[in-house]
Amino acid sequence: MIDPDDLAAFRAAVADTRPLPESGRVHLGGPLPPPRPLQHLADERAALHESLHGPIALQDRLEGGDEPSYLRPSLAASVLRDLRRGRWIIQDETDLHGLNREEARALLASFLAQSLKRGVRCVRIIHGKGLGSPGKQAVLRRLVRGWLMQRNEILAYCQAKPQDGGEGAVIVLLSTQRKAAPPP
Repeated sequence: MIDPDDLAAFRAAVADTRPLPESGRVHLGGPLPPPRPLQHLADERAALHESLHGPIALQDRLEGGDEPSYLRPSLAASVLRDLRRGRWIIQDETDLHGLNREEARALLASFLAQSLKRGVRCVRIIHGKGLGSPGKQAVLRRLVRGWLMQRNEILAYCQAKPQDGGEGAVIVLLSTQRKAAPPP
């Protein structure tokens, strides 16, 4: 709260002030547009292009773990390889811990829709390891992987690296959202 004595002193100090005369300058209002991460976008495009069109080396053919993964049939195996190796930066995540199957499915659908709308390409979905479930069964792990395989916007997914959640999470590569052409 402002002290009434301070307010009175301020008003007395500025009592004889007048606005400055017009200078003829143009006042440019409004905030500047947000910066566009051009280098980041170029890196993402280059990684996708190399994943789709790059040569497949012998090491790449031999690489592959036993962990669950998915790759859309029309894509090159290198897309999944690059996702496993962490070439895609995880841009967002959602945590489904403690949710029942209906809540988890609704949250997952909403999260994926928002990610696509924002142009996010790589996300982590934390489903948990099932340690808190009856019988220690990873119910959400199985369900999430099945749901992801049914969605058209999912290009690939793989189990997260240990530092990213291991068996309790998947890393998902999303397609780009196509913008509708303006009406003629």
